[in-house]
Amino acid sequence: MATFETSDGLRLHYTDAGDGLPLLCLAGLTRTGADFDYVRPHLPPCRMITLDYRGRGQSDWDAQWQNYALPVEIRDLMELMDHLGLPRVAILGTSRGGLNAMGLAAAAPDRLIGAALNDVGPELDPGGLAAIMIYLGKPPMLRTHAEMAAAMATALPGFANVPPARWMAEAELHYRQTDTGLEITYAPRLRDAVEAGGDVPALWPLFDALAGKPTCLIRGAGSNLLRADTVARMQARRPDMICAEVPDRGHVPFLDEPEAVAALTAWMEQLT
Repeated sequence: MATFETSDGLRLHYTDAGDGLPLLCLAGLTRTGADFDYVRPHLPPCRMITLDYRGRGQSDWDAQWQNYALPVEIRDLMELMDHLGLPRVAILGTSRGGLNAMGLAAAAPDRLIGAALNDVGPELDPGGLAAIMIYLGKPPMLRTHAEMAAAMATALPGFANVPPARWMAEAELHYRQTDTGLEITYAPRLRDAVEAGGDVPALWPLFDALAGKPTCLIRGAGSNLLRADTVARMQARRPDMICAEVPDRGHVPFLDEPEAVAALTAWMEQLT
């Protein structure tokens, strides 16, 4: 297992495979680098790097829940880049990962080649945020992966025509089976950090910091977090931005859908 130590002493898990363009893949709020296993075989050759944020997946939990914050996560990803000897990377960011990509563009623009944002932008729909808070940091009520997969297939808004095997893979990736039921794969106190709300700056200036860098936006057609009118305003500011909408997907597309793969491929061609 590949890990590195942050400046405040946590061991964070990452993967690093392939050669060429360094593509750092950053997952959503509660997720892990395993999210990008679906898209990995469909992308042009590159050096794909994934990171489990502090408190997620195989990375250490932080005793200070206040550190589950965007500025700290941006510092962590820059320290990973330093650990790997990478002065610059492109970022494929899903949801929270896209916010971190925009944050890096503002904090250290010379370190970012370009950004692909998966179902996230500089405005987040309050309804979608409320839906996340229903489950964030709470132990699942369901006891088995099979029960969770069945629940995902019916309960997640905006999704249709997803094979049952994909829902089972999602359940197995993001919940641990124990003798007493399922457990989440992230620190429960991540909820405290989100409720505190002190880590989210004004986001439009962060999006504007991507100006001049190849940018891609992918939206689930049924997303409850990224509104279509927000996408329109983003396009007005960045008419050169590659955009794709994925049918039968909510928040977030899996990224192996044809529309997503085509957009990411075109974006990566701009980076080389």
